[in-house]
Order: sequence, then C-alpha cells, then structure tokens
Amino acid sequence: MSLDEAVAELARAYRIDTEFWDWKGRRVEVPRGTIVAALAAMDVDASTPEAAREALAAFEARPWTRMLPSFVVMEQGRGRTVDVHVPVGSALSTVVSVRLEDGGEWQLSQADNWDPDREVDGVLKARMSYWLPDNLPLGYHRIQATAEAVTAETTLLVSPHFLGLPPQLGDRRVWGYGLQLYSVHGQNSWEIGDLRDLRDLAVWSATQQNADYLLINPLHAAQPEPPTEPSPYLPTSRRYVNPLYIRVEAIMEYALLSEEDRREIRRIKDALHRRLTGSPLIQRDPILSAKLEALRIVYEAGLPPASQMAKQEFARREGRGLTQFATWCALATEYGPQWRGWPAELQRPSSPAVSAWAAEHADEVDFYIWMQWIADQQLRRAQSSARDTGMAIGIVHDLAVGVSPDSAEAWSFPDVFAPGVSVGAPPDPFNQFGQDWGQMPWRPDRLEELSYAPFRTMVSGILRHAGGLRVDHVMGLFRLWWVPEGAKPHEGTYVRFNHEAMVGILVLEAYRTGALVVGEDLGTVEPWVRDYLRDRGILGTSILWFEEDAAGPRDPGAWRDYCMASVTTHDLPPTAGYLALDHVRLRSELGLLTESLDHELEIARADLQRWIDKLAQLGLLPGDDALDPTENLVLALHRYLHMTPARVLCVALTDAVGERRTQNQPGTVDEYPNWRVPLGGPGGEPLLLEDLFLAERPMRMSALMNRFRNVPQPFRPFVPEAKRKKKSRKPIWGLFG
Repeated sequence: MSLDEAVAELARAYRIDTEFWDWKGRRVEVPRGTIVAALAAMDVDASTPEAAREALAAFEARPWTRMLPSFVVMEQGRGRTVDVHVPVGSALSTVVSVRLEDGGEWQLSQADNWDPDREVDGVLKARMSYWLPDNLPLGYHRIQATAEAVTAETTLLVSPHFLGLPPQLGDRRVWGYGLQLYSVHGQNSWEIGDLRDLRDLAVWSATQQNADYLLINPLHAAQPEPPTEPSPYLPTSRRYVNPLYIRVEAIMEYALLSEEDRREIRRIKDALHRRLTGSPLIQRDPILSAKLEALRIVYEAGLPPASQMAKQEFARREGRGLTQFATWCALATEYGPQWRGWPAELQRPSSPAVSAWAAEHADEVDFYIWMQWIADQQLRRAQSSARDTGMAIGIVHDLAVGVSPDSAEAWSFPDVFAPGVSVGAPPDPFNQFGQDWGQMPWRPDRLEELSYAPFRTMVSGILRHAGGLRVDHVMGLFRLWWVPEGAKPHEGTYVRFNHEAMVGILVLEAYRTGALVVGEDLGTVEPWVRDYLRDRGILGTSILWFEEDAAGPRDPGAWRDYCMASVTTHDLPPTAGYLALDHVRLRSELGLLTESLDHELEIARADLQRWIDKLAQLGLLPGDDALDPTENLVLALHRYLHMTPARVLCVALTDAVGERRTQNQPGTVDEYPNWRVPLGGPGGEPLLLEDLFLAERPMRMSALMNRFRNVPQPFRPFVPEAKRKKKSRKPIWGLFG
C-alpha cells in the first residue's frame, strides 16, 4: 500500500474527506498536507507510510479491545443491535442489560452474529450482538455487560424519531422577529440591549405585534473583562451567558441595597452614559467595565438566606462545569484571557494547583458563579413574560458553531478540541476565497468517548429557559470544514461527525422542553442532510434571496414547508440595504470580490430585477402610494413569504424599522464594525426601545404578517394626571429599571 493509499484509507476510517464538490459543481481533491494535518489534530500519525499503516491497524482493532462501544444511539420505535466483544471462553455466560435512567432494568436477548472470532493482544475474542427493543423509553440509559468477573458500561441514547413543532401551535403558521439583542436598548439600559430589554421586547412583540417568538443572537459568554470579542459567534463558552446582558437594577437584591450603594451605581451608570452619548457604535468594553463595577457592589452586599439557598441549588445543579467556568474567568482576570500563556500548572483544570488557586480566590470564583445565577434568573423572567403575554413559543436562542481557541471551553476540555486547525467554510458565491472563522472544532472521536456530555449539557442548559433553538451552521452536526493552521481557507477539508448521535441529543433535549429547533442549513449542503433533518422534525432555513434556480426566483409554492422563512439574515444587509445593493459595494470596498465591482453590480441588479418582476407577476406590487418605494418593496417581499407553505416566518427587526446597515460582513474581522451597529431607522438615526414602541412603521409590518385588514395604531402610554403635572423626561415604564 503506497503512502497516498495508506493516508487515504486512514482518512476514511476517521471520516475525513479526501475530496469534495465545490460551489461550482467541480470535484476538488483535498491536498495531502491537509489530510495529514487533520489526522494529526486527532493524535493520528500519518507522516510516513509505516506510521499510517500502524495507525490504520490500531483503528481496526480498537472495537475488539472494548467490551462495549463508547456510545450507542437509537431512535424510539426503531430497534437495533449492539455488539459486545468478550473472550471466546466467556461468551456463553455473558449477560447484557439496560439500566434505565428512572431506575428500571431491561434484560437484552442475543441476536444472530456470524462474524468470525479475532485474536487481539493474544486473546481470542468473540463478537456477540444483542437486540435493543424498539419500545425502550426515551432518555439516557446505561447498557451493562458482564462476562465472568468483568463488567463494562456505556451510554445508550433513545431519541424521538420526530421532533416537529410544539403541540401548542397545532396546524397554524407562526411568525416572529429576528434581532440582535445588543443592538436594541432602552433609556434605562446600560447603552446596550440586555435581558430586561429582551423581556420588554417580548411583551411589545406579543401584545402590540401579535408575534409568537423572538429569535435572538447567541448570548454566549465572552471574555470576563475587556478587551472582549464583539462577535456573539466566537464565544468563550456556549453553555454560559455573557454578564454584559445582565440588567443591574433588575436584580432582585438591588432593592435591598443601601442608599449609598445605589447612589454609587447611579454614578457609574451616569458616567458611562456621558462617555458614550453620541457614539455611532456599540462599545462593549467600557460598558462591561462599568457593569462589572456595579455588579460587584450588588454582590458584595450579600444575599438574604432564601436567595443563598437558591444560588447554592443552582450551583449544585450545574456542577463541575459551572465551577470550572467560574474558575477560568477568575484566572483570566488575573493572568489574561490566553490560558496557554498561564503558568504551566494552571493550564489544566484537573491540576491540584488550580484547585488550590480556586480555594485561595474563592470570592472571585463565587462572583462569577453568582453572575451566572443572576443571568439565569433574568432569562427565566424574559421567557415567562413572553409566554404570559401570549407568545406561543417565546424566546428562540441561537447556538454558535464553535469557540475561540483561548476559550473557557477549550481550557475545560483541552483533549476534546482539535489543535492546529480551525473551523471555516469552503469558497461559495458570497465568499469566493472561503472563510476561516477562527473557531476550534470538537474532535468527533473524543466527543464519542465522553458520551457527548459537553454537547448534552450545553444544549440542555440553553433550552432551560427557551421556546426554541436555532443551530447556526447546522451542517456542523454532520461535518465541519477544518482549515489547518497556516493554510488558506480553500485548502481545508470536511471532517464528519456522528450525526445520528448529535441530532438525536438535540431532538431529545428539545422534546423534553417542548421547544422547536431550526437548523441554519444555508451554504454548501449535501442534499441528503436537509432530507434527514426534515425527517427528524428539525426546521430548515430559507432565505428569500437564495431561493432561486436556473429559471430565476422559485415560485412560492415550490418552497419547503418545514422551514423558518425570511427575506434576509444577519450576514446580509437588511432588506432596504440589499435593495440598494449595499452588500456588493461593501464586499468590493473590503476586497472580497474576485470579479470587478461593475461586473458584480450588473449581476446583482439583474438578480434583483428578476425578483421585482416576480413580485409584479404575483400582483404584490406597486403597493401603497403613501409609502416610499423601498418600504413598499420590503412589504411586498414579506407578502411573498405568506404565499409559501413555510410553517414559520421570520421578520428581521431591522426590516420593520427601515434600517439599511448590516450587522456582519462575513470574511472580515475589524475591517467592518461587525456586531457593533446599533438599531437605526431608514436614515441611520439611532432608535431606542421606547422609539420602537411608539413607531408606526413596525405596525405596518405586523399588520401584514398577521393578515390584518387595517393597521393598528402604535402603543400610546398612559400617564396618570398626577404624573403629567410633573416634568419628567422619562416615560412611566422607565421607573422600574
């Protein structure tokens, strides 16, 4: 077997693609160096023919060295077998059972297996198969096998075959807003949208807009102190929440503070307001510094006994994961966020030195635990308010693909992440050089060895106070584009995961909380992946601008029904900006085009004209003469969504207010102010939450989405006569933080 044949065989064993089809339909062979680097990231040496052959032999022998596989997954109603490897002499006495998570136990019966015996390390082994019945209950169970005096266990996941939409929706279609929470803040916020703003947005959306959900950006934790990463899709932890989103005054114990403490918090907040007034962009670093200073005041004031009990229960339930995250945060404030530069004895969470340091700095560690408890409370209130005021779904959270190499997750699970590679995407029409997102990927082999515990706890934690979950780049549950360090984005390859296990976990966790799941399946997707997700009851994502074929825009009836359909997404300009071709000019300014600007503008104008012609053909134009042409087009495009069979419709909040500026330009970091653009109106003028509540333009959008005959009037706050006689610059709802 030649070197290339050995490496190719080894790559297939570890589910590393040796070729792929690009966005132009061309077959591309993966560079040999990329494959060797991907194998090295999984501790597999393929540097020489001998090493590759040895690694392949070890891989093939591995199942025979274990009595049970590292993880078993099945769909309820679809029985399967599990293989057990035991010494030939103990085969007849082997007993296999399933210990259910509720304490019950099922004995398994043996199934036929005619595989030949195999000698492993001088021991002749037999492969026996046992039948897992189709009526096993849902949950995480344990398979136990005993052969003579040796017992082994593994995790069994029994997942629903089909998730579907939450039962309370019935057969009706729902719609909601998609928004970047940080970009929308009120008068009483700390210059950034927070969890109290989310609660107020949910109430407004439910009561004034008749929307059934709010889809928000990931709230994942960033660095514990400035400077922080602005992208919500490059976090330090996907399990825990960024304290930047905490509203200080909404903490229950704030009311118990002394007047001196409250005065100091007001001073900090007023100073922040003076500093940032007039700033055209969201400035996370000074905001975080001010909030941390105020949060420490609340924390150091202490908790009453019942609150202490609640916090202790939260910490107990979260377990070691929360303690490790809080310890990482405290260490990062002491030694900096790049943990690979910390003293060697502090670079692994299992080190005795880390335990000693955490004990010595117990107050600091507890401060970060306390902030997560506070964030959890405020998330719960936001979701409760959404449901209590009429939303059928409530808050839909977003799950990022990966984490930063310097993240708390990478420190907590150093052996689970693949070193020397990062996650990205191959070239496509919108990023013709490919993308390198700078995120560390999970190692599929190590995830399986851990029974997917990091993924399970992450998903269950996010869904605890949610009505739904959007999975960014859901194809990452099937395969991820790995880019070796030092290589260009187009020089990567796909590494595949056990999608049955990861999708099974996602479906089970969502089923248990009654949540819907949306998979962002845009970009390069193998066709069978969309079919598989649909068969498992996971919604796809359909963006109007991408719903085209060789003949032009698809007829609305040709759209899929099981999807969340919208006109635009956060990686494109709002619709008003797209109609103005802002996305083409911006990509040209940033050097992201491979063709000339004039050529790309010509193509974009032709594409846009086909959509305008389609709208006219369907009778959706010209619209209302009283409105400007751009708003008429925006409304017409959303009327088009109503003509599709899509079960869930999504409106970008930016489209409801007429904003043009994009939040994120893929393929850039600081070349464009990604994730720092506050919500604005048609002219870019800043809009506060209170402005949104009083605006007429969103009422026209919501009337369209609800199929109302008439446009309702915007909210008008009631102010008691006694209050009207006093001169106050704040509306009455601003009195409550």
